[in-house]
Amino acid sequence: METPTSQPNPSLSPWQRFGWLMGVIWLVFLAFPLISAALAPVPLVWRIIAVAAVVVFGALYAYGFVRMMRPDVSDPYRTATKFLLAMAAMFVITGLIVGIDAFGMTVFLLTFGVFHQPLRRGILLAIGWIALTVLMLVVTDSFATHGFFLALLAGVGVMTGIVRWLDDRQGAHDRLATELNLVAERERVARDVHDVLGHSLTVITVKSELAERLVDADPEAAKAELAQIRSLTREALAEIRATVAGLRVARLADELASAREALTDAGIAAEVPVSADVVDPRHRLVLAWVLREAVTNVVRHSGASRCTVQLQERSLVVMDDGVGPGAALAAGSAERTRAATGGTGLRGIAERVKGAGATLEITAAEGGGTRLEVRW
Repeated sequence: METPTSQPNPSLSPWQRFGWLMGVIWLVFLAFPLISAALAPVPLVWRIIAVAAVVVFGALYAYGFVRMMRPDVSDPYRTATKFLLAMAAMFVITGLIVGIDAFGMTVFLLTFGVFHQPLRRGILLAIGWIALTVLMLVVTDSFATHGFFLALLAGVGVMTGIVRWLDDRQGAHDRLATELNLVAERERVARDVHDVLGHSLTVITVKSELAERLVDADPEAAKAELAQIRSLTREALAEIRATVAGLRVARLADELASAREALTDAGIAAEVPVSADVVDPRHRLVLAWVLREAVTNVVRHSGASRCTVQLQERSLVVMDDGVGPGAALAAGSAERTRAATGGTGLRGIAERVKGAGATLEITAAEGGGTRLEVRW
């Protein structure tokens, strides 16, 4: 049976879990300095020291790569620098014993520096190791026998530099994508809260005014209205909680019933379909939100006496005879048009509709008033 510790940590990305393989794979090239250390024409004790230095170098490199890929390193650049200094010390010890053959270790120093130092510093370190290798090849006149060290070092430097640059760009891209997603989620919650509260408070206001008129003339009816207000406030609170949790789903059939009731309570003659069956199920969610906001605007702002809702398979039309955005558009005033169409609710509708691949048109209705249409 697997223990909990045997499961991979879900908080670690694949790069954090396996990225060290990109560095450790180069350990095969330690064979060159290791063989040179073992066969160096020096006393046995020095050969043992050289071999031990190469082994410690490889262990530091491998452990350093694994350690640096973990997200819990408090100061990664400082920690990486410590590993680099320890590895450089092993390189110097080996070089003093075996000479130019120790320069097979520089590829590891270059790789570690490029991956685990700031990009600019890593590139400067890579250039420094290449320059040092060129200098030693010139001083020892070893281009014929060890020139491949330079070619290997340059090739690895270019490859690791590209990988590191791409990794940095990917990190910046991921951070930007995360920020954009966060902004979009905040806008969604704000839009949903606005839609929920705007509709609910509008209906509550209308019912409160109705209850106030009925309190003397018909106390029982007033009590019934107050009971509905209490029910609406509870529903609104539940919807707000669900919206913030990202779980709320508007239902077109429910919104049709709510729209009919809200319009009637506001004294607006309502022509609202009883069923939403004619609408393509793929579009009902968006149309439910649009209907809610459109009816809220009619009740709150239009001063209309009649409102008509029309449903088709791929469209919704809401028309009133009041003085809403359509009246502003018909008047031809830029200021009035911006004021009529720039509200939070209508912006929310526009964003929802655009995100669903539909079009939104707000025009003046025939005979006056406003006509809002959503169509796929």
